[in-house]
Amino acid sequence: MKNIAIITARGGSKRIPRKNIKEFCGRPIISYSIEAALNSSIFDEVMVSTDDAEIAEISLKYGAKVPFFRSGKTSDDNAVTADVIDEVLQQYKINGSCFDYFCCIYPTAPFITAARLKDAIETLIFTKADSLVPVVRFSFPPQRGLIIKKDRLNYKWPENMNTRSQDLEPFYHDCGQFYIMKVEKFLEKRSLITENTIPFIMQDIEVQDIDTSEDWDIAEMKYKILKNL
Repeated sequence: MKNIAIITARGGSKRIPRKNIKEFCGRPIISYSIEAALNSSIFDEVMVSTDDAEIAEISLKYGAKVPFFRSGKTSDDNAVTADVIDEVLQQYKINGSCFDYFCCIYPTAPFITAARLKDAIETLIFTKADSLVPVVRFSFPPQRGLIIKKDRLNYKWPENMNTRSQDLEPFYHDCGQFYIMKVEKFLEKRSLITENTIPFIMQDIEVQDIDTSEDWDIAEMKYKILKNL
């Protein structure tokens, strides 16, 4: 069984400039994803898909491979993760390398650990599912969410306004950290989620979207708490 870790890190970032290599608790944030993948010892190849020379240089410094650069098609704002994965797998195939499983890892996910990655792929293989997605439970039930109409607050679903939180079905969202999938199924479905995808439940302390400078500060605080820094 051959596995590849694909770390997706294009150069463009509008909300946080140079986001993928910005210093996070003392080193480039992408280094955490690379380190976790390498230390898990479950991948035959740990590579970074990028269009940026500086990102490539830093990635190589921390032990990842950058065997080729992204095409213009997968480097613009319209490219989605599946496009990048497909390009990487096709390029490796042209170069004579095929894999059974891939793990797409985002470069701004410092909470990923080698142990989590190893546990995740073992779970996926054991369950014989197509793919695995880390998820976290919404801290507040979306069923009791509010909307604004004509400057006034309204319940989106008024029927839930008096329902106890514990009586509402738990909702989860994608952690935005990594995805593991059978290569064969991805090439067939061209999607990271199929009818045979399993959840990998994470704790809120291990999850943080990083889209603004405030998000970045919160993520660093969470990381320091987790690592007792």
